[in-house]
Amino acid sequence: MSTRRWGTAAAAVTLLCSALFAGAAPDASAAPGAPPGVKVAAGETALVRLQLPGTDMLDRLAANDADIAAQGRTPDGKLVADLVLTGAELDALVARGAKPIQVIQREGDAAARYAQSRQAAAKSATVAAADTLQFLSAYWWVTDGQTFLETRVATTAVTDPNVEITVGWQAADGTTGSFPLQRFEDAGEYQYHIALPQPVPAKPVRVTATSSLGGTARPVTPAAWPGATPPQPPAGYQEDFIDAYMSPVDIKARVARLARQYPDLVDVIDLPHKTQGYRRTATAYLGDPATAAVVVESVKFGDQGPNGWQVRAIDPGKPNRPAQATFRDRVLTVSLATDASGAIVSTTDQVAALVGARFPQRFTAFVEDGSAGKVMPVAGPTRMTDGLDAPAGVPHKPWTVQALRIGVHRDGSRIGMLTYSQEHAREWATPLVTLEFAERMLANYATDSETRSLLENVEIFVIPTVNPDGANYSFNDAPFQRKNMSNHCTGALRDPRFADSWGVDVNRNYTVGSVFDGYVGGSTNCLSGTYAGTGELSEAESGNVIALAAAHPNIRFAMNVHSYGGYFMWPPGAYAVPGRITLPRPSIEESTMFQASAKRIVGAIASGRSTVTWPSRTGPVADVLYSAAGNSADELYYEQGIFAWDFEIGNDRWNPATGEWEGAGFIPPYAEAHAESQEYADGLTELVRVARDFAEQQ
Repeated sequence: MSTRRWGTAAAAVTLLCSALFAGAAPDASAAPGAPPGVKVAAGETALVRLQLPGTDMLDRLAANDADIAAQGRTPDGKLVADLVLTGAELDALVARGAKPIQVIQREGDAAARYAQSRQAAAKSATVAAADTLQFLSAYWWVTDGQTFLETRVATTAVTDPNVEITVGWQAADGTTGSFPLQRFEDAGEYQYHIALPQPVPAKPVRVTATSSLGGTARPVTPAAWPGATPPQPPAGYQEDFIDAYMSPVDIKARVARLARQYPDLVDVIDLPHKTQGYRRTATAYLGDPATAAVVVESVKFGDQGPNGWQVRAIDPGKPNRPAQATFRDRVLTVSLATDASGAIVSTTDQVAALVGARFPQRFTAFVEDGSAGKVMPVAGPTRMTDGLDAPAGVPHKPWTVQALRIGVHRDGSRIGMLTYSQEHAREWATPLVTLEFAERMLANYATDSETRSLLENVEIFVIPTVNPDGANYSFNDAPFQRKNMSNHCTGALRDPRFADSWGVDVNRNYTVGSVFDGYVGGSTNCLSGTYAGTGELSEAESGNVIALAAAHPNIRFAMNVHSYGGYFMWPPGAYAVPGRITLPRPSIEESTMFQASAKRIVGAIASGRSTVTWPSRTGPVADVLYSAAGNSADELYYEQGIFAWDFEIGNDRWNPATGEWEGAGFIPPYAEAHAESQEYADGLTELVRVARDFAEQQ
């Protein structure tokens, strides 16, 4: 914020009228004057908000040391600045096109406002009640030798956005400190106040909270998080089966190898819905997109023949010729129409319509944005391509998604546990988790009694990559690809410049709490990162997850592995607005089951390199992350009766040098991805124990 002053009123007027606007003609769009109520006397100083006609005026004001208190743009793009100026200075700016909006403060207001504030404070102290505060949670843990404290506090002053809450702490070594919390709202509804986990010198033994309204919370003793430790693996326990990131081709090879190596413990299930495959239609620009062009698209996928076809638009060289289109020897030729003088008269719209009508089994065409109605230029020949960059070893044809079925009794007679990963293509580390877990179960069966017990009593299902097509695109074309390869866009949205935005978010394509039901977190825009498809279960990938669960009703537990952020979540995963109305909450008993199991699994994850999933990131999806309309965990829980969780691997890591939490990302350096695979495989192993214990209690 600037604190520059203009000097005396007389000097400022001289500045405005001479130096600032020397030689400048009045702005033709200048406001006629200050609106009623936005007036400042010639000798009066005030803080005034003005809409400026352009950045030139703002630059000149700054160059001449105007007192610019604030500046910015309104939602509709208007340039606004708050200026300390006199009435004469205001008049000079108005004459040059500035438009006064508000007198924020007059010089004479200060004394009166001070007196009013003291009166209000006195009145508040006598008649206003302090708010009530309540600790929703207070936990501590240790990561890499550093102790952390995280708290959540709620105030009864839910409608006051200015309430400030401070937490004070006392550690076991006698040290004390405090930190502020920030108000957290979701879908316009107040939830609580929270801060990122805070480093403290030792185990915290007492925390308090106070608010700016005078409220206090009952002191509490923070609990150790998560408060659960898994059994240690025995000497000789085999682990670390991951050597590198794995593409879908690599994953398919690993699945085949495990089936060959452990035929008595694993079956491979070919899931029923083949995906589209790593493929796109072929396209070409006929003309120059910067001036006038038509996009020609093949009906078939590029790998089915159209890759390499050529398109061109030619001048017939004769007058009064009609537009014609021919396709011969893999070349589409459009002979443009001419008038009596021989000049080309075909428009882009006419050419697009001609191509589609003449060869509907081979081509579609549409006019490039900005080219409608323009005369079609002579262009080409241009080769058509699907734009895909993968090497020859990556298959383009429809893909059969596979699942591993692991256990001694693979007949549905034992309780089942499902884990699946890479619904989102760019989450490269997630299949490393599920495959590391699967191979640990298989490799240790012969030597570890605990693993034998697990495989005797639990049937395990693993889908390492739900979305192989999108994963192939992420590995070879666009690393940040989230969705699958289906392109449901129409018209100009099929322009190849949007190729990296096509696809369906598989984890928004399920039937429970979907965007089609009115829930938040999915989109019907085909270019959105959360595009939910043309309808519920429109995609093969989501259909495969549901088909596997439906075909094996013994599955009672499921874990969907995502990245990143270090979350551990369960239903409900979506809400509707207004009112932030979630899907029905689990019963008290089931909520207790979700929470107790989560603590066990979080403890198992932390047993490796002391990575702790924060308490604030452990809970229902809709509460700790966001509303994810049409997600798979909700589908499995509400429709199939499965205890369904979500991992978000890749926890934030504390950087002691900067004193900041740092994110891992979707595709972290491999060393970090490898570490994630090991610790979260520990978590999946604990989930198998949870399933076994649950079955024993039934």
